[in-house]
Order: sequence, then C-alpha cells, then structure tokens
Amino acid sequence: MIQALETNGLLQILLLTLMAGLAMPLGAAIASVERIRPRWLETEVRHSVIAFGGGALLAAVALVLVPEGTSNLPVAAIVACFAAGGITFMFLDRWLAANGTPASQLVAMLSDFVPEALALGATFSISSEGGVLLACIIALQNVPEGFNSYRELAQATGYRRLQVIGGFGAMALLGPVAGAVGYFLLSDSPQVVSGIMLFAAGGILYIIFQDIAPQASLKRHWAPPLGALAGFLLGVIGEAVLSG
Repeated sequence: MIQALETNGLLQILLLTLMAGLAMPLGAAIASVERIRPRWLETEVRHSVIAFGGGALLAAVALVLVPEGTSNLPVAAIVACFAAGGITFMFLDRWLAANGTPASQLVAMLSDFVPEALALGATFSISSEGGVLLACIIALQNVPEGFNSYRELAQATGYRRLQVIGGFGAMALLGPVAGAVGYFLLSDSPQVVSGIMLFAAGGILYIIFQDIAPQASLKRHWAPPLGALAGFLLGVIGEAVLSG
C-alpha cells in the first residue's frame, strides 16, 4: 500500500512538473506567430510581455523563493547563498555577452522553473493540493517567460522556429527530473532546498535589473509598467491561494 501511494505521488509530481514545463514551448509558439501590425502595437505588446515576465519573476523571488529559502537557514547562510547566486549570474551574464549569446531571459526562466520544481517534489508529500496550485502558478509564469526567451533567441541567433520551440520542449523535461530529485533526495533536506532557492533568487534578481527591466522600458507608453504590475499580481494571487 505504501509503495503504491509513493508511486502515485511520484507520477503526479512528474505530470505536474511536465505540465508546468510545457508552458515554456507554448509561450515560444505564441511568440513565433507572425508579427502584429501596426508596428507600434507590436512594440507595445513585446515590451508589455517582457515587463509581465519580469513582474512574474520578481513575484517568484519575493513570494516563493526568498520566504521558503529563509525559513530553514541561519542569517549567515542566507546571505552567502543569496549573494553567491547574484555573483554567479553576473559572471554568467558577462560570459554570455563576451561570446555574443544573449540569453538572459532563458537563464532567468530556467532559474525560476528548476528550483520551484525541486521544491514541489520535496514538499508534495506534505500538501498535494499545494503542489497542484504551485504547478499551475509555475505554468502561468512560464508562458510569458517562454514568449520573451523565444523573441530574444530568435533575434540574436540563426535558430529556426521549430528548433527553438523544440529546444524549449526538451527543457520542459528538466521539470520532472527536478521534481523527482526533490521527491527522492531532498524531501528530508529542507536546508539544501532553501539554499538552492536563495541562490536562484539572487541570480534572478540580478537578471531582472541587469537585463529584463531595461528591455521593458518604453518612453511615453504606460502598458509595459502595467504589465509588470500584472505579472507581480499573478504571484500575489498565487501566494494568497496557496496560503488560504
């Protein structure tokens, strides 16, 4: 009986994290649709979606990664993990820039998705309902992040439409892998999960202010900042539902 319950729980984790991950190629597929006309509307939509993704990432940092990360660690470890994440992502950003590979949106998307999938797997046995809600929230975040990552890669590389979308589909498999690792290896190691989440939070915060927020700015247009508010509000709603 216990083994059957464990198998059922693992299957649910794999399906939920895969569903959340498949939101990335879904967002990429939407972004690949023929450009919107007129041009000013295309520009407004693109910047608004970038801002929405930035707001969603900021919500993930403020409402999920940092609160969960700080709950099991002393102050010194919190500072070390968070700072290490920011500094590591700074060096990664510099390396990508030096090699002419703009991928800040992609890095931010995976940095958000993988730790949350780990946490979902590690905590699923405690609250399966919370796991379902968390997976839905991750999926909603991944759609605009997949959209932005596709546009970034399509503009900076020679990859074809199906190559990028297929690559994002392969990345979706990281969700079940991370969920299984969290379920089997980290369910009894909350400090490790907390450290990973804080590391990711520091890195994501660096990317938001280094790359994403500057891209979202558009003079004399108000939709992009409203998009950022909507993205953050998505995280607030998710947190309120999970807490309730």
